[in-house]
Amino acid sequence: MRFDIITLFPAIFDGYLTQSLLDKAIQRELVHIHRHDLRDWAEDTPHRKVDDRPFGGGPGMLIQVKTTVNCAESVEAMDSRKARKILLTPQGKRFDQRMAEDLATEERVMLLCGRYEGFDQRVIDILEPEEISIGDFVLNGGEVAAMVIVDAVVRLLPGVLGDENSNIEDSFSRGNRLLEFPQYTRPREFRGHAVPEVLLNGDHKAIAAWREQQSLERTEQRRSDLLPDHNTNK
Repeated sequence: MRFDIITLFPAIFDGYLTQSLLDKAIQRELVHIHRHDLRDWAEDTPHRKVDDRPFGGGPGMLIQVKTTVNCAESVEAMDSRKARKILLTPQGKRFDQRMAEDLATEERVMLLCGRYEGFDQRVIDILEPEEISIGDFVLNGGEVAAMVIVDAVVRLLPGVLGDENSNIEDSFSRGNRLLEFPQYTRPREFRGHAVPEVLLNGDHKAIAAWREQQSLERTEQRRSDLLPDHNTNK
């Protein structure tokens, strides 16, 4: 799978791309992640300026349409595979596990990271990207949101996780509407907190039932909106 990330700050990704499972996936060529500095397509060569004041007035600056479209089209031509384009914006559709699973089936994804007051509307009109948000809050730019999407998608690719079943029981995975159950490891007791006895007796049927009940209770307490019989009028 190939990711193309268009950003004004490619160095933000330096540490992130060289750590843990993602680094191993890159080294094993399970995923290819390419960063593209939007300023490389700036027409104002000496200053590499890519933004300007909005028509009609208002605070902040907008990223220019010509620079962005030229960049995206040039990046698209770097590989024969058509890229699924995603623009990160607080105004977009909420990113969730189902969307991550959908993106994991793609051969190529392009992520456009905004800054300042965002992109000139004509970027969206011309490139027709999907607009995606990772939550109802505002970040300084789309880079962190891009990392979230890459992280959620890459771990779903075959061969990335050591155990292929690791993501099946994750919260929200593959249609699972329950939060994940609590888990424990050694020692059996610490500061008066003991591991539940049911997890120590080797009765896998009882363990499965306990975990299911714990997931249900945790979901009721923390995210009752995920349950099918949740009353939104309460």
